[in-house]
Amino acid sequence: MKKLIAAVSHHEREIEELREDRKFAVEYLKAALESLDNPDERGGSLLMLRALAEAYGGLGAVAAQAGISRESLYRSFSPKGNPTLKTLIAVLKTMGLRLTVTPERTGVAKPARARNDYAASPLRPIADVPSVPASYWNAKPVSCAATRPDALPQS
Repeated sequence: MKKLIAAVSHHEREIEELREDRKFAVEYLKAALESLDNPDERGGSLLMLRALAEAYGGLGAVAAQAGISRESLYRSFSPKGNPTLKTLIAVLKTMGLRLTVTPERTGVAKPARARNDYAASPLRPIADVPSVPASYWNAKPVSCAATRPDALPQS
């Protein structure tokens, strides 16, 4: 069996691609940040952030520019790390990037409203809706679906 000569490790190639292609680096960062909230993927995400820091001058240089110690950056971006928001923003800034917030792509449940929070609600009670025929209120109790205009009985 022949021994491979001049093989490049996956990590080295990844760093090289991140340096060469800014769009790829941005998408890579987005993927890393999106999976940070998943406990099963957090370690990989932190290693992705470390790879980005390595691509943008190395962890020592990025840490110095961000105003944090190299050791702290290594710990923060280790598989069991827990970077602070301050650290994350400082590191992104040294790479010429910033953190932004966008709506989640999938349907997200709206926060539950407290039972006694109806006074603060911009919605009026169903009895105040003028399009509901008076005969409707003498019928059986209404379900939640009947509060939608398209679910109201036609008169």
